[in-house]
Amino acid sequence: MNNVGIVVESLDHAIAFFAEIGLLLEGRATITDEWAGRVTGVAHQSVEIAMMVTPDGHSRIELTRFLSPAVSSDHRHAPVNALGYLRIMFRVDSLDELLPRLMKQGSEMVGEVVNYENLYKLCYIRGVEGLLIGLAEQLGGQTTKEVLNRS
Repeated sequence: MNNVGIVVESLDHAIAFFAEIGLLLEGRATITDEWAGRVTGVAHQSVEIAMMVTPDGHSRIELTRFLSPAVSSDHRHAPVNALGYLRIMFRVDSLDELLPRLMKQGSEMVGEVVNYENLYKLCYIRGVEGLLIGLAEQLGGQTTKEVLNRS
């Protein structure tokens, strides 16, 4: 996987949110070149992008703010059983430390924090701009592969 793309209203707020989770800003640019419209199928676009990278350098999120044309639809508040984009999940060091910081930024819990098979402590939040974000704190014990292969 190269990256996951997310369209946002406020690039600055989205950068601050994902930085709180631990991602690093790799770069930021404005793209108005004709090739972008040919790739995406949205002609005559002008976008501002920010590339965020995970601390291990293996995964990226491309945050995009459309300057033009206007955003055509909004899926940010879809329930977890909606088709299409559902959520992004991040492994974090400590939910107990991270959640209060994200709540100060306006995030809201979707359900509750649960213990999954003594492997992860998990929760879903609505983060910046209502994006559905999963957070997983690894507890040890079995690997995810071992748990999923029991069936």
